[in-house]
Amino acid sequence: MSDETTRQDGVGGPDELERLWTPHRMAYIRGENKPADGTSGECPFCRIPKLGDEEGLVVRRGDLAYAVLNLYPYAPGHLMVCPYRHIADYTETTDEEAAEIAGLTRQAMRVVRAVSGADGFNIGMNQGHIAGAGIAAHLHQHVVPRWLGDQNFMPIIGRTKTLPELLVDTRALLAEAWS
Repeated sequence: MSDETTRQDGVGGPDELERLWTPHRMAYIRGENKPADGTSGECPFCRIPKLGDEEGLVVRRGDLAYAVLNLYPYAPGHLMVCPYRHIADYTETTDEEAAEIAGLTRQAMRVVRAVSGADGFNIGMNQGHIAGAGIAAHLHQHVVPRWLGDQNFMPIIGRTKTLPELLVDTRALLAEAWS
C-alpha cells in the first residue's frame, strides 16, 4: 500500500486502513432537497393519506395509522407505518395509536414475508434529526425486509440500489396480499 492510498492530501498520518469516500452523502447530511416537514400542511406524511392508495403508495389504511412504501427504500418492500396525526415523538402517541402502529407493523412483516420470503427485518424509529430521522416532524416506523446477502458493494461503491420492481408494482402486490 502506498503513502498515497493511506493519506489524503498529506493530512493525518499513514495507517493501514483503506477508505471508500462517499462525498455524495454530504447532500443528505446537509438536508439538501429534503421535503419540508415543519408543519402538518407541508409534511409528506400528512399529504400522503389525502392521495389515492396507488398515487401515495399506501399499502394499508387503519383508523389511526397507515402503512406506506418508502419512496427511497433501503431494500425492496421497505414500508413505513405512520400515524395520521402530525406528531414527532413516539411518546406523544395515544395508547390507541401505539397499538395500531404495532399491529400494522406486525401485519406488514407477515405480508412481506409471505410475498417475498424475507429472512429477517429491521424495525425502528429514528427519533429526531440527530438520530437520523429524514423527516423528524412526523413519526414513522420503518419496516425493512432483509435477505441473506442482500447488502453488498452496490450501494457503497456503485452508488446504486438494486430494486427488482417498480414501487407501484410492489405496492399492488403487498396491498393484495394484505387483503
